[in-house]
Amino acid sequence: MKLYKNYYKIIFIGISISSMYILIYNFFHYSPILGYDAEAHYSYVDYFSRYLPRSINLPTRADTREFFSPPIAYIFPSISQIFCRNFLESNNLLQDCRPIYGNATQVFQSFLYLVTIYINLLTLKLFNKSKTIINTSYLLLISLLAVNYRTISMIRGEIYILFFLSLFLYFILKIEKSNFTFNLNTPIYLGLIIGSIALSRQWGFFLFIPVIILLFNKQILNKAEYLKIWIPSAVLGFVLSGWFYINLYLQTNSFFAFNMNRTNFSLSNQPVSFYFPTSENFQYLFYKPIRPYLDNQFLSILYSDLWGDYWGYFSFTSGFLSIGRDQFIIGDYFALVNKVSIFTFLIIFIFYIYSYKKYSSSFLIKYINLATLCSFIGYLIFTISYPVETGDNIKATYIIQGFHLLVFLASVYFERLKTINLKTYNILITLLVLIYINNFQTFLSHFPRNFYP
Repeated sequence: MKLYKNYYKIIFIGISISSMYILIYNFFHYSPILGYDAEAHYSYVDYFSRYLPRSINLPTRADTREFFSPPIAYIFPSISQIFCRNFLESNNLLQDCRPIYGNATQVFQSFLYLVTIYINLLTLKLFNKSKTIINTSYLLLISLLAVNYRTISMIRGEIYILFFLSLFLYFILKIEKSNFTFNLNTPIYLGLIIGSIALSRQWGFFLFIPVIILLFNKQILNKAEYLKIWIPSAVLGFVLSGWFYINLYLQTNSFFAFNMNRTNFSLSNQPVSFYFPTSENFQYLFYKPIRPYLDNQFLSILYSDLWGDYWGYFSFTSGFLSIGRDQFIIGDYFALVNKVSIFTFLIIFIFYIYSYKKYSSSFLIKYINLATLCSFIGYLIFTISYPVETGDNIKATYIIQGFHLLVFLASVYFERLKTINLKTYNILITLLVLIYINNFQTFLSHFPRNFYP
């Protein structure tokens, strides 16, 4: 058993070092100006930073296509932009500062990601009553999500949701262990987290719905204590974030505006192939999972973008084939990645189910299960309400919180397997390590550091 423990430690340390290498490598090989709607995010920063620290002025639709985005993701790059303007001598400060504050943001977001993983490891340690923070199954599974490394490298709000979500899960577990005993600090902490999630990205609202649903759960016997915790938390969260959504409503007549016109929700907004791809189209999932082969196929694009790089914002780009890797060659590699990742997906899905069944009495587990479902269902409703022929609004980054919740819950039972069937656990861990090695190239950017479109 001691030999096995050393084996797990070696893998844990190896993946940790590997993750650090990936983050450093991508810093030198990827510019955030290449990210999804990058120009719009940069315009947001440029506008936002003009008024800091004197006042908070939010951009309008005329200033940037990202006008609807909450401001937290733009605070650090804006501060970096201000420092750059004060110290850099240039005839075009606006343009020349972009790569500088973009790089600084990449470093900061990489740090947030590492802290997020650490907090989740602490939460798992507390839940499993483990003596060590080393949870090899969680670290392996979360590190296999290629979408993580793209999201970190871009100026976006999703990484902030992941960070605050990790704190949210930790405090939910602490509340559960106290049997929902009211403590003045609890709603303060939760309120700050709720407000921060709301100010990170609108996808975060999917995380609040389960708290309301669970109020009606029969196992929560003391409803009064439950409400004493969550009502002041929600009030404080609204005080912190409500001003942004009120301002958005005054501008657009909607609390959840977007840069596209919303259509009335109807399943007919999307073609049948969006929900159920034809066999001809489905084959491209394991043959050429890159645009445009999977045009507007919800599950196929989401799957390909989770493990690979369907849209070509990291490993290649169809607009700059001479600069990045050849789209069609890398497509063959992504086909292999999609094939072997079936095994990873099955492990996550199976252990997710086992975890929920085994620990269904836990409030935390109930919350994670509902938050996962709400995130994916909510995102599906969004893509139906804003139909795009090419499926441009289907990106794994947008719903990365759902994948992190899936992995978190799956790893709860996966790690327990070590004490139930050690041989099976070792086989699965070894196979995941081999998949990690095979998929490693998907975690790395393949653009030179000084490349700008």
